[in-house]
Amino acid sequence: MPGEKPDSRIADLEARVAEQERVIADLNEMVVAQWRKIDSLDRRVGELRDEFEAAALARPDGQEPPPPHY
Repeated sequence: MPGEKPDSRIADLEARVAEQERVIADLNEMVVAQWRKIDSLDRRVGELRDEFEAAALARPDGQEPPPPHY
């Protein structure tokens, strides 16, 4: 750093900032995509839970019959 021209140091700092901004934007895109996927999976789990509960209530005794080998 000693002996470097201030213009060179400023250009290096600007390049670093630009790279960091790009990395932050990329990470933000990944986080948004992951949240979309999590929301989708969360909705699907809720749907499956509802289906399971409905199927359990549709059984006359609410229990699964024993396997045929009993």
